Amino acid sequence: MTLCALLSGLAAGAQDDRPDGLVMFYNVENLFDPEDDPHTQDNDFTPSGKNAWTWTRLAKKRNSIAKTIIAIGEGNAPVLAGLCEVENHLVLKHLVERTPLSKIGYGIVHHDSPDPRGIDVALLYRTDRFKVLHAGFHKVTYGSGSSQTREILYAKGLYACCDTLHVLVNHWPSKLGGEKQSMPRRMAAAHRAKSIADSILQASPAANIILMGDFNDTPESVPLAKGLQALPPHGNPSADSLYNLMLPLAERGEGSLRYRGQWELIDQFIVSGRLLQPDATLQCLPHGVKVFKAPFLLEDDEKYLGEKPFRTYQGPVYKGGASDHLPVVLPVQLKSRP
Repeated sequence: MTLCALLSGLAAGAQDDRPDGLVMFYNVENLFDPEDDPHTQDNDFTPSGKNAWTWTRLAKKRNSIAKTIIAIGEGNAPVLAGLCEVENHLVLKHLVERTPLSKIGYGIVHHDSPDPRGIDVALLYRTDRFKVLHAGFHKVTYGSGSSQTREILYAKGLYACCDTLHVLVNHWPSKLGGEKQSMPRRMAAAHRAKSIADSILQASPAANIILMGDFNDTPESVPLAKGLQALPPHGNPSADSLYNLMLPLAERGEGSLRYRGQWELIDQFIVSGRLLQPDATLQCLPHGVKVFKAPFLLEDDEKYLGEKPFRTYQGPVYKGGASDHLPVVLPVQLKSRP
């Protein structure tokens, strides 16, 4: 029996609602090293900068992020972890090698983006469960074409050596300057992501695609619903369409970020329809999608009441938390081939 058949058989023997693996996404809020990069606007995150950022503070943040990734897995570490707001390869290397994550064996896909602040997207992958076949980065331009934001990370790989999976990690432009004024920037990112997904589906109409990221907009927004053309995950999914798995959570009022006392779900998973079809070898389990709200990631919201993410900084005040976002989690399941 081949390894692929063995893994498929094990998954088939499990209960239908039991995940074979987890995919997560996490905006880790300015994971910078304390060194000054003369090519980026990172001066605030240096020992002499306004945030008084040090290696000690970085180590605390790094350990908190590692704790979060491990806690999400509950003994079965996520196969894939998309991250955003990371400064460079060094902070990722330290994350996977100088924390308990070193026992898991994560590989890294990363590239320095043209973002002026120097923040990038990245993908961590378990080398025992995901084999990267190709990785690339797609530029996002807007306005006259000279303005650029974070690139879209693309990775194609084999999940558990059995099925090809395409992964896109996104960090779309923020609403800085106002929602109306900034929307064209997010629409540019949406059209770029849609173009990448369409190219994949044109070559393989039943391709398995997961788009994840901080989209800086909610699931029903124009950039997601019209630009990316992400549909509600209801009815009979078409293999070559995209479906936003976060819409039901948003309708229930859940969120990954709290702004002025209101939860907003801007960290999301959008998948191709093939991953939702019952006869697919690799399936997403949309009923298991969640925002991970472990108590150690939250603190009391004294101004608006309730709870909010326990962030690293509140303005210039160092608080020592992991991030101002909560991670989102998507269960996946590998089934036997017919």
